[in-house]
Amino acid sequence: MMVTKYNKTILFYGLSMAIPWVFWATAAFISHLPYSNATLNALQGVLGILGLVAPVFVATYLFITNRELFADLKQRLFLSKSIKPVYTLLALLLIFTSMVLAQLVSVLFGFSINQFHISGSPGFTSALLSPWFILVFAPIVEELAWHSYGTDTLRSRFNLFKTSVIFAVYWVIWHVPLSFIKGYYHSNIVAEGWLYPLNFVFSLFVFVILMNWLYYKSNRNILITILFHLSANVSNEIFATHPMSKVIQTGILLVISVVILVKEREMFFVKNYFE
Repeated sequence: MMVTKYNKTILFYGLSMAIPWVFWATAAFISHLPYSNATLNALQGVLGILGLVAPVFVATYLFITNRELFADLKQRLFLSKSIKPVYTLLALLLIFTSMVLAQLVSVLFGFSINQFHISGSPGFTSALLSPWFILVFAPIVEELAWHSYGTDTLRSRFNLFKTSVIFAVYWVIWHVPLSFIKGYYHSNIVAEGWLYPLNFVFSLFVFVILMNWLYYKSNRNILITILFHLSANVSNEIFATHPMSKVIQTGILLVISVVILVKEREMFFVKNYFE
């Protein structure tokens, strides 16, 4: 099985955590300085980007030093005729549809219908670069790391369910320094109280289960995960969504995830399922 060749788990995850944390901790320090100028803002933005791209550079090193893995990577970067169109559609529309449904449910409970207003502006700021650029750029570079090397190296050791849970825990910890950078999305939700940060954490577990299901259903295709992650980022920022609607959305996606886990229990709970 090809995933057994992805055996540098500690190296990949160790460097993919340590390097971004150093950059982002420095960016967080700069963001809270009592004074600011264009140079500091630019430095903060550069540090943020360096932390974001670090895991894909770690993955790149592991691929260029192993020809067999590099050949495998090239086969997984583009959509192929073997991928059923339904999985591409789900990657594009599942999160968007769940957000629309969540907002409709919230309206029934008295929340404003103005949530459906296309805000045109994400609910966070970003030094140096446009927030919309970050929303698009982040899922591309993240999935070029997490689903080029990261998921398969965990799958070489665990079943898919354990892989998903372990990665979700890792991903939560990986995001922690971002919650200290003033004006960033993660910092903003922490400032809103305990419920919304908790929902963000829990939503990552649900999100990873759904994304890994699509990933393996599409023959480990990386573009599918990029589309799914990109759709999630845009869907969660395009509307003037109330934070409670995101809690409802997590509940909707949880139900879908449970159905998938039951239906695909062998895929998720049998370690050698893909052999």
